[in-house]
Amino acid sequence: MSDTTHPNPLDGRLRLAVAQLNPTVGDISGNAGLVRAARAEAAEQGADLVLYSELVIAGYPPEDLILKRAFIERCMSEVQALARLTADGGPGMLVGSPWLDEGKVYNAVALLDGGKVQTLRFKYDLPNYAVFDEKRVFAAGPLPGPMDFRGIRIGVPICEDIWNDEVCECLSETGAEILLVPNGSPYWENRAEERLQVVVARVVESGLPLVYCNQLGGQDELVFDGGSFALQADRSLAFQMKQFDTELSLSTWVRNEDEIWVCEAAPVATLPDLDEANWLACVQGLRDYVLKNNFPGVVLGLSGGIDSAICAALAVDALGADKVHAIMLPYRYTSRESVRDAADCADALGIRFDHVPIAEPVEGFGRVLGGLFSGCEQDTTEENIQSRARGVILMAISNKFGAMVVTTGNKSEMSVGYATLYGDMNGGFNPIKDLYKTQVYHLSEWRNDHKPAGVLGTDGEVIPSNIITKAPTAELRENQTDQDSLPAYEVLDDILACLVENEMSVADIAKRGHDVALIHRIEHLLYIAEFKRRQAPPGVKITSRNFGKDRRYPITNRFRDRT
Repeated sequence: MSDTTHPNPLDGRLRLAVAQLNPTVGDISGNAGLVRAARAEAAEQGADLVLYSELVIAGYPPEDLILKRAFIERCMSEVQALARLTADGGPGMLVGSPWLDEGKVYNAVALLDGGKVQTLRFKYDLPNYAVFDEKRVFAAGPLPGPMDFRGIRIGVPICEDIWNDEVCECLSETGAEILLVPNGSPYWENRAEERLQVVVARVVESGLPLVYCNQLGGQDELVFDGGSFALQADRSLAFQMKQFDTELSLSTWVRNEDEIWVCEAAPVATLPDLDEANWLACVQGLRDYVLKNNFPGVVLGLSGGIDSAICAALAVDALGADKVHAIMLPYRYTSRESVRDAADCADALGIRFDHVPIAEPVEGFGRVLGGLFSGCEQDTTEENIQSRARGVILMAISNKFGAMVVTTGNKSEMSVGYATLYGDMNGGFNPIKDLYKTQVYHLSEWRNDHKPAGVLGTDGEVIPSNIITKAPTAELRENQTDQDSLPAYEVLDDILACLVENEMSVADIAKRGHDVALIHRIEHLLYIAEFKRRQAPPGVKITSRNFGKDRRYPITNRFRDRT
């Protein structure tokens, strides 16, 4: 499809709208509706062109939906319908969609203007690392040249195309005047700074201004944080959009006497710090998982411990107190302190709080199994029956009333297998799955002192201080604490971060001051818990390497680092 010049070329001025939207994977007509609404708003503001995020029509990442021809054809049909809207003389659009061309499917961007698809560009550099798996479903496009939009030669590299220099260099050498980049870049800690450094490098190399449009919203384990921005050709910040918020931002660009496009005026938002960003990522991921999958709300076990308390607080911030139902499931080892702390937490959050004692089902299992277990000492088997009884009850409540069960295991526990299959691992989604225990403590204290913009919870202390300061315990036997069988969480989490995020050797971890025998033990626990993690519900990705899309270890694995 060849470029076509618009009958009304722009005269040295471009009013560009960047649409930071929250599409849903597979909701093709719904996503097209978001695109239309954003264009209508941009038209009211006098925009010439609207830039959308990567694969906005399909939602990102579409994964193996791309293997369905019917899906591709529906996406293309919606793009054609959107193109017809531009016959009104209003804003053109740069819309991302999968595209079938000569038997191959591409990750494409279509320039819509003058009532039709003027031209297409296909993604050249397909990422195939970490959470990305695009080579599985897409063909790589050729190196692109610029598009002609009303007399302006715009370069449109697609997401990964700017993480190396080849595509932007080609666009610069073939006459591009400005780079407009649709992205599907998921969140993890310090990701915004990584993106900025990449964009700085491309601007320095090309000498061109660059506009970075990113997707917003939760998609299974991934959270897209928005944070769209632009740099001038001199590397100064042209504009900055919010993280974790839908937004349409209009900027005006003019061609100066040196024939360089310069942003005259545009809003500059302040990005959240790391703690706020991590909290909002957990909120966004939980909210979109619940709402996009049409659950009416959530239910969770509120034990009086910090993990369930922070999950309850996140759920209220995400969905509102009226959509969160907490259940206390006490047994003989549940302390009065825990019952009181759980009640205080529910009261602080303003959520429904019910008691469902589990003595009868737990002891019923004991009677049923008594013959088989005759002569055996009590051990973790009986402890796990308590957890599994709680899991059955929570799932029954979920089945009866439709609310999704939130699971509450943190990354430290999930790493070393301190979680019970079909017990506290029962549920649909885990907002703290990728937060280490030390991060859970830190963020709990942070949330008591801060209420981020856009959350639905209250100001002030939402997690009672006693929950944060008391010794953590599963309360599955008398006088139990986590540190009976685990090192201090500061030690454990540092070892785990070395093993999981950084893939460090035992020898290198020991240089940080850790005992070699302890490192070996933690490594062993990490490996033998892989079968549990494969059966765990999804949860929000926060760190650079989460369990699931990032870290893919074999379940059957006899390797141990003993060098």
